[in-house]
Amino acid sequence: MANLNLTLLYVDDTTASSAFYEGILGRPPAVAAPNFAAFALDGGVTLGLWAKHSARPLASDAGARGELGFMVATPAEIDVLYADWKTRGLPIEQELTTLDFGPTFVALDPDGHRLRVCLFDN
Repeated sequence: MANLNLTLLYVDDTTASSAFYEGILGRPPAVAAPNFAAFALDGGVTLGLWAKHSARPLASDAGARGELGFMVATPAEIDVLYADWKTRGLPIEQELTTLDFGPTFVALDPDGHRLRVCLFDN
């Protein structure tokens, strides 16, 4: 059985999106090309950023939108990320709040992809 180990986001400007994710992930891309960048993440997962204009087949803006989740162990870690991302100027789509699954907030990347921070319940 195949493992889900790659998430691709279609972006307008690969260089800008790569710099954005390098800043919040705290690591440089493992691959950096004019129209594609990839970040090797913990656990064998890769985040790919692919320029919309060069993706084949061409990327569409149609269809459901999703979120990238950043799950942390404590509410204090959520507070730290919230403050850090606000200081960095990330647009906040959902202010820090508590929902059924605990404290959470949602920020946006340069292309409007939703970045949710919430608790990891292990």
